[in-house]
Parts: sequence; structure tokens; C-alpha cells
Amino acid sequence: MRAAEQRHLLDQVGGFPAQPWLWLSPCATWLPAEAPAGRGVRLHRAADGRGWDGDVCCALPLPLPSEAVNAIILQHVAALDLEPLLSECARVLMPGGRLWMTLLNRYSPYRARWQWQGPRPPSATRCQLRLQREGLRVRSVRHFGPLWSDAGPAGGKALPALRAVCVLEFEKRAVAFIGPEAARPVGWGGQVAT
Repeated sequence: MRAAEQRHLLDQVGGFPAQPWLWLSPCATWLPAEAPAGRGVRLHRAADGRGWDGDVCCALPLPLPSEAVNAIILQHVAALDLEPLLSECARVLMPGGRLWMTLLNRYSPYRARWQWQGPRPPSATRCQLRLQREGLRVRSVRHFGPLWSDAGPAGGKALPALRAVCVLEFEKRAVAFIGPEAARPVGWGGQVAT
């Protein structure tokens, strides 16, 4: 699953002019062996859970200026870190930039493999609402992992929303200036009496 998820994320970032970029993962083994093209920073959660290690050792707020990166990848953020981390990602993302976020699907039958191993992952809906409040727009919601099929009368129809991993894609929209209005001719509205 991890390899398929990383291939998908690398393809997404590769198809987007993503320089500079920021990649945040839950641990060092989740960072991809090959980094995306261009300049960027790869960080993973510190072993003590209090900050981030990798190319830079830091804590929140991230040591990046506002609107400094064009692409951000968040892999499997813990629910405890969600609010401050999403706010910080929205701050450092450039207008027009993209954010890809992966989450374990809480509605997947495969949750039996991980649900008792630690804290529950945040829901996709919670992440979408939080990032929309930060000014990001949802571009797509995709699911990865083995398919769960419906054994009903439709005969094996795939249910992709029950796959193990959910990938959310967001875009930071910039507010456009109000354009000039066309000048209206000035004149009398009715007939002129002579």
C-alpha cells in the first residue's frame, strides 16, 4: 500500500509545476527514496512525537515564510496534530498551490487491520471542512487499495469508497480583484420636452 501511495503522490507532484515542495510523513520509512523534482523539504514525525525531523529539525510553526511552497504532501496525519498542522500548511502554501493528503479510510472493511493499533485517523470530512475554512478548495477525492465488491444483484459492482486509503487533493485559490466595469452612457432617461 505504501509503495502504491507514494507512486501516486510522486505522479501527482510530477504533473504539477511543484517547485518548491514540502513532504510530511508519519515516520522516516514513509519518505520516498526518490524525491520529487525541484527543490523541497522532506520531513517526518520525530520519534518523541513533539516535532519534525528530516532535512530540517523543527516544530510548529514551520520555519518557512508564508506562501513559500507550491505543493505539500501530507501522509497519514495523526488526529491530535490535525488542526495546527493544517493551519500551518495553509499558511505556507502559495496561491494556486496544491496540497495532497492521505488518510486511512475509516469506513473501509480493512480498518480491522489498524483500528486497535493506536489513535484513530481523522475523517476525510473533518479534513475537508478544516481546509475549506483555511481557504483551500477540494479538487478531488480518490481511494486506493484492494477493492471490496458488492455481492448484490448487480453482480460484483466495485465500491471504490471502501478502499483502505483516501487521497484528498486541495488547491489554494487566490481571490481575484474586482475588474473594471464598463462605462455606461450618461444621458436623459426619457424624452426631452421642447
